[in-house]
Amino acid sequence: MTENNKSDHYTQIIVGSGAAGLTAAIYSSRSALEPVVFEGGMPGGQLTTTSEVENFPGFENGILGPRLMEEMKKQALSFGARFLQKEVERADFSGGSLELTAGGERYIADSVIVATGARPRFLGLEGEKQYLGRGVSTCATCDAFFYRGKKVVVVGGGDSAMEETSYISKFASSVLLVHRRDELRASRIMQDRVLNNPKIKIAWNTVVEEILGSVEKGVEAVRLKNVKTGETVTEPTDGFFLAIGHIPNTEVFKGQLWMDRQGYLLVGEGTATSVPGVFAAGDVVDHRYRQAVTAAGMGCMASLDAEKYLNEKG
Repeated sequence: MTENNKSDHYTQIIVGSGAAGLTAAIYSSRSALEPVVFEGGMPGGQLTTTSEVENFPGFENGILGPRLMEEMKKQALSFGARFLQKEVERADFSGGSLELTAGGERYIADSVIVATGARPRFLGLEGEKQYLGRGVSTCATCDAFFYRGKKVVVVGGGDSAMEETSYISKFASSVLLVHRRDELRASRIMQDRVLNNPKIKIAWNTVVEEILGSVEKGVEAVRLKNVKTGETVTEPTDGFFLAIGHIPNTEVFKGQLWMDRQGYLLVGEGTATSVPGVFAAGDVVDHRYRQAVTAAGMGCMASLDAEKYLNEKG
């Protein structure tokens, strides 16, 4: 590894520091690849915005999301991984080398693992960030368990919203699905599961205007508005779930790596992307499961795939 101000050359650069990126860093550093991790704008990824994580293996009593990421980073550091508090601004894989620009400086790598994750779509309400992790959730699989026997409001109308609403209904006493139109966008089979569920009611032609709560209790209610009549009502609730999709953090890789229509990176065998030497892991690829444990598993896969690639390249 050589370093200078104009161009630093590394065996491996990992872009992203969530569960996928940190797991890749642990495996790669143990394999003596001396990875450098660009932590990005949100070091630790989405788990740093969550409170209790109860479904990550190995923690009988659960663990705080930020603490889990901190422990994973410490583990990577103990094996020799390096971390830079930089965000990638540009990627250029077209000239036969793997080149990244971060903090205005150019970096070249023999292998790159993209683990930039995806961010949830928000409505743009002030209370979303204020109560995130305190009644506001973007992941039913992660948080529905905490709402056993409680009232929950979900906003959305697509297949993912139907899946999440059905899943939440297994735990909550009642679920109100808020949809701004008079018909759902989801497939018929997914709609039927929701429409035939006695625990689920739908507020048609309705939008969420405000999330109400307190510092002590978190979310306590939502203010809803009927877009046709203009009528507003306040609906008491213990939880508010956003199910309006995610946005993969792939903007800097557009034109460099193959993506689907939504912007998720496409991988072929294992975690290999369309460019030799570039691998992808976690939510930047996975728009189905979006779990910390699956992201970590993919981070492991990407590291092993990159190591094999480097060995074969010599």
